[in-house]
Amino acid sequence: MDHIKDISLEGWDIVHADEAEWMPWTGSAGDARAKILGTADGYMVALVEAQPGYAGTRHEHAHAEFNYVIEGTLRNQGKAMSVGDGYAAAAGSTHTDFATDSGATYIVIFKI
Repeated sequence: MDHIKDISLEGWDIVHADEAEWMPWTGSAGDARAKILGTADGYMVALVEAQPGYAGTRHEHAHAEFNYVIEGTLRNQGKAMSVGDGYAAAAGSTHTDFATDSGATYIVIFKI
């Protein structure tokens, strides 16, 4: 246990999901909500629950964005995605297609 006293939390934002508040997650259609699970250097880790019929808003990525599907299915840039699938979008890429017919839960890491 001596090693524990040497652990620093400086620079860390560790958030317990059951303590984080749900907030609206907006898109061009449908309902979704999110919990921010941590932030660092302008990046955010968000847990998103999107209801059936949700569609994201078209946008250009100023920074890289990462996604991992936990539950359900979604369509991203014309590609079907399901549990365990993910994507990485480079800065400068344009997000023109993101939607779920069945509903989906996913993690997204992004910077505004």
